[in-house]
Amino acid sequence: MKLAVRAILSLMLTLLSGLAGAQGTDPGDDKTVIFTPGDPEMKMATAKALARLDEFLSLAEAPPAGADRFKLKVKVRDGNVTEHFWVIPFRRTETGFVGILANQPDEVKNVVLGQNIKFTRDDISHWGYTRDGRQIGSFTVCVMFKRMPKEEADYMRGKYGFDC
Repeated sequence: MKLAVRAILSLMLTLLSGLAGAQGTDPGDDKTVIFTPGDPEMKMATAKALARLDEFLSLAEAPPAGADRFKLKVKVRDGNVTEHFWVIPFRRTETGFVGILANQPDEVKNVVLGQNIKFTRDDISHWGYTRDGRQIGSFTVCVMFKRMPKEEADYMRGKYGFDC
């Protein structure tokens, strides 16, 4: 079984250009990159993100100057299929988190773009935010760049502040 990992570059473009939320995003522009379960580079990027999750959550609750557009990547399961989605915005609740699904599902059928979803810390696979115009976190996006055409990846790195 393949694990679909969403590279929501079009959503990031929308967010970086100052639009709020997922509304107005053209789901047809989403980039999907497929990884097999246990892909070593993706596994390492996810581990790096999760090791710093507490630091990220603290920053999201009290953002420093120049920091905004905080987002979480969350696993959604539908039977034996799992897909990862950016959730923007999100907030803590007494039992976990809630936020808006920020991209169109490809594989799972139990959620839709723009849906308010509840999730727990165990569902979080990644995080990211923008600080002074540069992307912080989003480590899995850097792995996805390696699977994209070089020109497209270079463009995204340069224009939208990815340091990878």
